[in-house]
Amino acid sequence: MKTVLITGASGGLGQALCSVFSKESVCLGLHVFKQKSEGAALVADFSSSVCDAHSFSADLRNADDVREMFRAFKQRWGRMDLLINSAGMNRNALFHKEGLEDWDLLMAVNLSGVFYSMREAANLMKKQGKGHIINIASGAAFAGRAGQSAYAASKRGLIGLSLSAAKEWGQSGIQVNSICPGYLDTPMTAALSPSQSKKLISENVLGRASTLEEVSHFVLMLSKMNHVSGQVFHLDSRIG
Repeated sequence: MKTVLITGASGGLGQALCSVFSKESVCLGLHVFKQKSEGAALVADFSSSVCDAHSFSADLRNADDVREMFRAFKQRWGRMDLLINSAGMNRNALFHKEGLEDWDLLMAVNLSGVFYSMREAANLMKKQGKGHIINIASGAAFAGRAGQSAYAASKRGLIGLSLSAAKEWGQSGIQVNSICPGYLDTPMTAALSPSQSKKLISENVLGRASTLEEVSHFVLMLSKMNHVSGQVFHLDSRIG
């Protein structure tokens, strides 16, 4: 069975991804942070006759914590075929009001945590001669957003990290791709006002937002492709 680890499994997109992959014949690792009881509940939800699910707790800001999570993953299933870095967070603030604590937190979770996870995954995948890493980025990395300087910077850094890793690890059979899901109805966007949400949706030429189901199914489809790496996929209809 294919082995999959999804970080941020308790988030809106994370849960949608878990739901889609739980219907496949996979060994499914669900990463949570402090929500161990929530991890157990997620395992109960997503375990099935075709899916062996298990939760792993780690603070992605801590390299040792991440290393231990991957050690436990390998100990349970012996290999890692797919890593989906879905964990992420946002704290909106205008540039001149951006607190250093919030800046450091977003960089630690959205960028450093992904770096730690990619490094550990690559160590396993190189020994196998193959593997796939899919990172969840954001259109804010390209367009920028007023009040999202730290978030946009962290996601732009994530894309650069992904492209560099794809070039370095391709010879080892490791694919690295990035997804920009577009505007989604998740807890992360719940803090937006109705007018802000309406404006973001109106920027799409099709006049509608992305959906968790479509994004999750796209990630599943991409995970089954063996010849694609170093790409950034935008899953909405914003242009320019």
